Amino acid sequence: MTTVWIIGTIVCSFFDIIAGITAFSALLFMIIISLYFTKWRYKEIEKLSLYLKRIAGGEYSLDLRDNDEGELSILKSEIYKVTVTLSEQAELLKKDKVFLADSISDISHQLKTPLTSMSIMTDLMSDPDLPPDKRLEFTQNIRSQLERLQWLVTSLLKLSKIDAGTIEFKKEHINVKQLIRKATEHLLIPIEIKEQTLEITGDENAQFVGDFNWSSEAVTNIVKNCIEHTPVGGRITIDFHETSLYTMVQVADNGGGIDKNDLPYIFNRFYKGKNAKKESIGIGLAMSKSILENQGGTIETKSAKNTGTQFTIKMYKSVV
Repeated sequence: MTTVWIIGTIVCSFFDIIAGITAFSALLFMIIISLYFTKWRYKEIEKLSLYLKRIAGGEYSLDLRDNDEGELSILKSEIYKVTVTLSEQAELLKKDKVFLADSISDISHQLKTPLTSMSIMTDLMSDPDLPPDKRLEFTQNIRSQLERLQWLVTSLLKLSKIDAGTIEFKKEHINVKQLIRKATEHLLIPIEIKEQTLEITGDENAQFVGDFNWSSEAVTNIVKNCIEHTPVGGRITIDFHETSLYTMVQVADNGGGIDKNDLPYIFNRFYKGKNAKKESIGIGLAMSKSILENQGGTIETKSAKNTGTQFTIKMYKSVV
């Protein structure tokens, strides 16, 4: 482009000296403007370079956007969008690290108690003078602790698979009545031992689309929680029906209820409320919530002191 201007200036000088001077002035002006603009672009690019270095150092709060037009302003806006994304990802990563540290601490605590108990009882059983009845008691206790550890490890593996998204939930038509029968069949003995009453009512044709086995486990954990927190002779009810928007299952008990301070946290893994049993681990309800939410469902809780607790499950229908 500059070459064209120089040739044009020389040609103009041959025909008219004034035209040549005018052309030369215009050329000089264009060169000055071009140099100034190039210098300005280099400065802006240098600013962007420093900006990117600071972002790489973790300064995600920087904002270099402006209201000007042009390709550099567009580039600044795009870089800012990337910065916001990086900031959000960094925050999520930070939360994941905190969650992982807390989970490891909780798991360590959950494992430490039964392992310590079994270690003590094993040492006591090594005593040759230990009475047979005590030896039998310790053996049964160790077996109970091992079953608890096995359940904990199995549950943690299931939760980790759900969190990692490695479980592919089936999409099959589930009859709710059959689901509840499956979920409660192995809980009938604990209910009978505590002389509790289990009442099941609902629409026999109610159904939803989901994974039968996983949904059954979610309901089992909820009913089990009600059994544990309902006194001898108490009542547990399960009611279900289907609407045009969702299929609802309500599980309720007439136990002592959940403390209002504990209510917002009962679905957090390893959380143990004030009324939790000593042997409670605090993972059953967390698993139920994960299972249901990963199938597009929800679970809510209502509770009042001395009047019981109600769990409401809603499995929403897919919009076609």
